[in-house]
Amino acid sequence: MTQIVERAVLFADLRGSTSMYETLGNADATAVVTQSVALLARIVVNHGGRVVKTLGDGLMAMFDAPDAAVAASDEMHDSLERIGAPGDGALAAHARTVPLKLQVGVAHGEVIEMSGDVFGDAVNVAARLIDHAGDNETLVTANALNGLAKMEQARFRSLDRMQLRGRVEPVHVYLLEATRRFGDTAATAFGEFAPSAPPEPEAIRLVWLDQNRVYAGTSLPLILGRSPEATYIIDDTRVSRSHARIVWHGGTFQLTDLSYNGTYVRFDHDPEIIGLRRGSCTLHGSGTIGLGGPPSDAASPCVRFEILKFADTQRQPPPEFDLKL
Repeated sequence: MTQIVERAVLFADLRGSTSMYETLGNADATAVVTQSVALLARIVVNHGGRVVKTLGDGLMAMFDAPDAAVAASDEMHDSLERIGAPGDGALAAHARTVPLKLQVGVAHGEVIEMSGDVFGDAVNVAARLIDHAGDNETLVTANALNGLAKMEQARFRSLDRMQLRGRVEPVHVYLLEATRRFGDTAATAFGEFAPSAPPEPEAIRLVWLDQNRVYAGTSLPLILGRSPEATYIIDDTRVSRSHARIVWHGGTFQLTDLSYNGTYVRFDHDPEIIGLRRGSCTLHGSGTIGLGGPPSDAASPCVRFEILKFADTQRQPPPEFDLKL
């Protein structure tokens, strides 16, 4: 039977299985991945959802409302963290050796149910959100956010409108920032912070080959990648379609790796190279971002960055002179 209904669609994807197969071998790695996906599926059911299909290292699920999908996402993250914590059992031991990371995307809207499968724009959007999610992140659309209680909405931070692969219109995306797995105190504090004064306006300059562009903090986030739909396109085979994300948050520019090959940062006047594997770091001053390889590798595509403070470029008042004779 075919029917059109309004549902929240959740995609969950486990990362790290490739290195797990290399480290643990096929049998043990398969057992860990299979049991982890089964755990995610049980969480879906516990929150009133339905697993539509499993997708190798992840799954697709459907819920009646976004709040149930977000609650399931919380428990998924929490459960995987507890698996990686000290404890007994082969699954916990293997997970500590090569921990799996989780990405979740949630969208809400009309879908078509047909022959046990689900189709529609909300399905496509939720799947594409995974491309822009870092490790242990949950991204949701504005429609999904609007279906949450005000207290729950306060846990999300806007990443602004993003261009998703295969979609003409950009989608407003939100990042689940303060989650229950860090404790109720953290969530309460997050909601009780008094709004601070707006930070000093800043911009970031990116230079790669002949591309020299400046992005104001208010125009972010931006995606660096090989895809024609990326904000800053780096056409190189080492670069993923959506390789890294730069956001403006709390008066700083934050870089997050979204790739398979990694993102590397070297700040000027500092020889140390910071390797990001689905991690984040704050950009300051100036330096080089290596995509798919460290800046020390001459074959790696490297993007120069410079943080620009508008106050430094504004005209200064003339100095005062003592005109006494």
